[in-house]
Amino acid sequence: MARPSRADEKRKFREGFERFNRGQFFEAHESWEEIWLHAPKSEKPFLQGIIQVAAAFHHYQRSNSEGCESLLAEGLLKLERCSASHGGLAPDAKQLPRLEPAKPAV
Repeated sequence: MARPSRADEKRKFREGFERFNRGQFFEAHESWEEIWLHAPKSEKPFLQGIIQVAAAFHHYQRSNSEGCESLLAEGLLKLERCSASHGGLAPDAKQLPRLEPAKPAV
């Protein structure tokens, strides 16, 4: 598969967020993955982070809590490490949720 044009990448990026905001998490993941495949190394961690968060919510929709928790933790960690603005987004580590281990029921 050939690398998409910059205009196509921007369209796919926006399309991914539109799908994500509509609750179409698998489709959002697919939109971003097309960009990730050809992205420069410096952009991959951010794209992997949003792809993993979308995949986590897809697992949540399918009642797969283990898959959801692990992908969400991995994706948020990647996003927390991103300091540069990506596609108009600037992740702020202070605003990302913190995952706490589940406490055993007593």
